[in-house]
Amino acid sequence: MVAGWRNCPFFNGAEMKKNNSRAYTLTELVIVVMFIGIMAAIAIPRINFAVIRRSKSGTTVQKVVANLRRVRTLAISDAAANTDGYSLKMTGGAPYSGYTIVNEDTSTEVDTYSFDPAIAVTNGDTFNFGPLGSLVGGSDTQIDIAADGRSYTITITTATGMVKWVQN
Repeated sequence: MVAGWRNCPFFNGAEMKKNNSRAYTLTELVIVVMFIGIMAAIAIPRINFAVIRRSKSGTTVQKVVANLRRVRTLAISDAAANTDGYSLKMTGGAPYSGYTIVNEDTSTEVDTYSFDPAIAVTNGDTFNFGPLGSLVGGSDTQIDIAADGRSYTITITTATGMVKWVQN
């Protein structure tokens, strides 16, 4: 009976050694994990974060355009009670750190926004929309936004208050 067990492939010592040679040792696994960690430590600082900043500049442009249109809409919708209109005023020196939306009749702030420090916003200071939705005299008509090689220009048509933007 014992001789029968020896012929069984499950209990054959040579066969078991052959199966063990297919596995990885703990040392081999540790070396591979360390190698992957070293490669990641080298690669992560080389990731191009400029792409992320460019994306943020595009988002900033859309946010400013939306708020300029909002200020114009507020001026039109509140025209009966507010003859001075609403304005979007940049805060800080150029490059600006953010902007506020102001009710010109009551001089109260409606909203305040800030820009990411990696994004340069320049060229416009105050955008005052009157009750008809047009820019009031003395208002700026252009804003420039740039980050890592990508730049945008936002332009407001004085007579109509139409807001448009282009990528330069």
